[in-house]
Amino acid sequence: MEAPLIQVKDLVKYFPVKKLFITVGQVHAVDGVSFEIMRGETFGLVGESGSGKTTLGRLMLRLLTPTSGDVVYNGRSIFELEGGELKEFRRRAQIVFQDPYTSLNPRMTIYDILSEPINVHKIRIPDKREYIVKLLETVGLGEEHLYRYPHEFSGGQKQRIAIARVLALRPEFTVLDEPTSALDVSVQAQILNMLKELQSEFKFTYLFISHDLSVVKFMSHRIAVMYVGKIIEVAPSDDLFSEPLHPYTQMLLSALPVPDPKYTRSKQIIKPRGQVPSAISPPPGCRFHPRCPFAREKCKAEEPELREVKPSRLVACHLYS
Repeated sequence: MEAPLIQVKDLVKYFPVKKLFITVGQVHAVDGVSFEIMRGETFGLVGESGSGKTTLGRLMLRLLTPTSGDVVYNGRSIFELEGGELKEFRRRAQIVFQDPYTSLNPRMTIYDILSEPINVHKIRIPDKREYIVKLLETVGLGEEHLYRYPHEFSGGQKQRIAIARVLALRPEFTVLDEPTSALDVSVQAQILNMLKELQSEFKFTYLFISHDLSVVKFMSHRIAVMYVGKIIEVAPSDDLFSEPLHPYTQMLLSALPVPDPKYTRSKQIIKPRGQVPSAISPPPGCRFHPRCPFAREKCKAEEPELREVKPSRLVACHLYS
């Protein structure tokens, strides 16, 4: 069996909460997360805002230092890499940030923006200008855009430039942090189709972060559902949507709009109680139990383990214990 490209092992990240320079608490942004991503796979990560998705993605690129846990890339812990090995990891693992308006330097031309990763990593290219023009053509832009500045482009064009910057290094692994959330629907479709085509052509591996379930289903081979710093369900994309196991996943999917004015499903919608708990003081036991319509006494006292309940189906819920 092929070894995974990336293994996340019991990853934890707490951010201190300070008041008058004194630490009074901790934000449990990521709290004991484990999963694997295979080569050439798109692994989707969904959850409400504040669930820890972006923090997890940045930990996997060593843009943040974990409180504990590990990320193993090609058999090596990324937190042990130094010098040339760390620089090589930076070349092989890239990110497309959520906001295309702030991820590009406004003082640099597009040529300079796309040249920068090539120069930093000293990639030998016979004709750099020709290479950059090909990058732009790959993402649907052209040579006429080379010497313009970011403010001269629309949001969708800026995100294409950000993707071209990633392509310049031909990375093995890319974190796509809600790459289309700031774009209108028609541009979203163009960007998503382009990302799938690039994956097919270059065998990229993606971590696709989003709160848009329909987009994640379109892009992902497998999907993990995150809630208040924990992964509570992992499943192949089609299985998750046809048979969600965790009550929180069922709640998310039951709220998806159906494009049919004659269709009604008011009786099928699972309505959670209360509000999302604070990541500073998450509830004991299952973190979803204060809102779960199926909660039992065991859910309030004992934290469920993420375990396999069906082939390729992992869920953290006492309903399946």
